Amino acid sequence: QVQLQESGGGSVQAGGSLRLTCLGSHAPHCMAWLRQIPGREREGVAAIGYNGRTNYAYSVKGRFTIEQDNAKNTLYLQMNSLKPEDTAMYYCAAHWTNDCYSGSWSDPTRGRYWGQGTQVTVSS
Repeated sequence: QVQLQESGGGSVQAGGSLRLTCLGSHAPHCMAWLRQIPGREREGVAAIGYNGRTNYAYSVKGRFTIEQDNAKNTLYLQMNSLKPEDTAMYYCAAHWTNDCYSGSWSDPTRGRYWGQGTQVTVSS
């Protein structure tokens, strides 16, 4: 059983930065960050595989960085140059291992374990 707990969300002005943390990440899994706006489907933001391979949604590429500290079982999402459209509930998820290499990392139905989420609000 993998238990995940996110933290680090908050309110920030456009152009600002936040660093999200997910305790309990489990390296053999494809670890991912997804986000959800009320009324919309959950969407993939970034993911990292067991060998460090990273994946990013086009909308965040160049602004967000996903990292994993296996010794601390912790997953991070550094978010820079935040935009109002980044406002969402952000979730940490453990996907099937191969999802990071098959393109399925952004599919929320592939998430095996989920955290409770942390809210990110970006004002203009």
